[in-house]
Amino acid sequence: MKVSVWATGRVVGCQHALLGALLWLLTGLAVAQSQAPTGMAEQRAKSVTQVVLGILSYARWPVEPAQLRLCIVGPTEYTDDLVKGTTQATGRPVIVRRLLADNPAIVSECDAVYIGKLTSDERSRLFASLIGHPVLSISEGDDQCTVGSLFCLRVGDDQVSFEVNLDSVARSGVRIHPSVLQLSRRKPAAP
Repeated sequence: MKVSVWATGRVVGCQHALLGALLWLLTGLAVAQSQAPTGMAEQRAKSVTQVVLGILSYARWPVEPAQLRLCIVGPTEYTDDLVKGTTQATGRPVIVRRLLADNPAIVSECDAVYIGKLTSDERSRLFASLIGHPVLSISEGDDQCTVGSLFCLRVGDDQVSFEVNLDSVARSGVRIHPSVLQLSRRKPAAP
């Protein structure tokens, strides 16, 4: 009888150990899954910052600003790293701030705008206010880059690319180095 009690106790003990190990593994898996998207989101934000700073460094305004004023308009997904402010490779500081889409100060206090999610009416009003002002616009959204924005970002898991609206570039008053225009024509690498 002692043998059967010992065997039953051993089976129950093994079941508890297996259950504990399973819970420990599932907890580790859940924590790893919750941390992975955060790491990926941070990486995307850093990649977007690099692309935006690269675009800005190859742009020339009619009167070069001592400090580049970048305004973020609308809700965005990838500007966490950008809003910290930064300095271009040339040493010129980039001052970043958020403004509402209807803020009239955009045309006078922004050298560039980073556009997040806006309604079509907000986008139309924003682009109408920019006409005749040398303001570079970069759109984060999934639009076709056919209306308004000079640059439209394409954010993927592996890289950030962009499209250029040549018509908007020509009307903006901001000159863009031809190398940047050529980069926009490159196709992303196949996976």
